[in-house]
Amino acid sequence: MGPLHGYRVIELAIWVAAPAAASMLADWGADVIKVESPAGDPNRYTLRHIGVDVASSPAFALDNRGKRGVVLDLKARGALEALGELLDEADVFVTNLRPAALERLSLDPAALRQRFPRLVVATMTSFGWQGAERDRPGYDLSAFWARSGMAARMLPAGSPPPPLRPAAGDRMAATALVAGICAALLNRARTGQGEVVDVSLLRTGLYCNGSDLSTQLAFGKRARTRPREEQESPLYNCYATADGRWLWLVALEGDRHWPELAAALGRPGLAGDPRFADAKSRRANGRALIAELDAIFAAQTLEQWSRALDAADVWWGPVPDLDEVLADPQAAATGAWLDAGGVRSVATPVRFWQANGGPQRAAPGLGEHTADVLGRAATQAAEC
Repeated sequence: MGPLHGYRVIELAIWVAAPAAASMLADWGADVIKVESPAGDPNRYTLRHIGVDVASSPAFALDNRGKRGVVLDLKARGALEALGELLDEADVFVTNLRPAALERLSLDPAALRQRFPRLVVATMTSFGWQGAERDRPGYDLSAFWARSGMAARMLPAGSPPPPLRPAAGDRMAATALVAGICAALLNRARTGQGEVVDVSLLRTGLYCNGSDLSTQLAFGKRARTRPREEQESPLYNCYATADGRWLWLVALEGDRHWPELAAALGRPGLAGDPRFADAKSRRANGRALIAELDAIFAAQTLEQWSRALDAADVWWGPVPDLDEVLADPQAAATGAWLDAGGVRSVATPVRFWQANGGPQRAAPGLGEHTADVLGRAATQAAEC
């Protein structure tokens, strides 16, 4: 019995950001009904879109576990009425259809609020509901990473934008949408009225890029992104070890952490070197200090440095590959992996200590629960 047990969610969405939010609600106990066209959510066929002839889609399984699946052709006679009946019994409607598409179907927030005043309408867009580009198509790559300025800040000026891992921005935006939904449900418990929760990939990306943007707002400029060998803070940088592995130093409080780090490296005299004695000196002589640290770290393996740095309480972290992440006992201790209907999956970020959440089923097959949810007569009418 998860903390959202008893709440019903209707999802009309494709790809990642909105379905991921609905899946998180399902993890937390809500009854989530995913509504798809007869062709299905294109995320079901992710690998085929890039020329890999594989029927399964692990990404779809992750972002749609715990749901029941219904097929409705919204262009068919009776389909919108069937969807309206579902919404009449729902607490939340989650969608990422573009504003103009929702308006054509009379599923936009204004229309839904008039018909279903207690309904929480949760919309995920690329660029928001206002502005000239509200109907511009977008994915997390364009709307979250690129448009927010983050992609341009990841490599030194003149470099091409970096390759970005898929759907990371989508899932950050999904988490924001879930937070808004829960706040709206709390407000409904007090007022009896539903709410519109409006999250966009762009606004989420801007918030995630808040450190750089707030600095730009305050000073009208931001320090340039530098190559690793020229980082302004050598103690907050990555280094290669003798076995070709990488580690990150995270000694952000330089004057506090530097003496302990120098001692752990077996070079306590570096802490008193006039070139590196304080934060200002280390910044001015960053290239020289990075060269020193490169040579030191290259002399021992990651395992050897792990023991030495931990013994000195130095703040650092390894840079593992995916197979190592999956075998990481600390990741397991956080509850990072779970079973979704017999399929091992990645858990969402929140863990409840008292309520028993977690998915009870794997992602639904296309239309798997149509007859159960709509009834056979309504199903036939909606598909005609």
